[in-house]
Amino acid sequence: MTRDLVKIDVPTLILHGDDDQIVPIGDSALLTAQLVKGAVLKVYPGAPHGMCTTHKDQVNADLLFFIRG
Repeated sequence: MTRDLVKIDVPTLILHGDDDQIVPIGDSALLTAQLVKGAVLKVYPGAPHGMCTTHKDQVNADLLFFIRG
């Protein structure tokens, strides 16, 4: 997957909760943000793996903000 990530050359938003017990942030989002050139990393304090459900309003707002540029 690393080889694919370094090829991404479009605006990229990476969202991750810092309390994800399934996919720890240090093993995924933090590394991905370093590999994807110009990526924006948004960390949700206390958010779990299912943050798209538990924090849906904030996730949706952040996605819209990013897309609208």
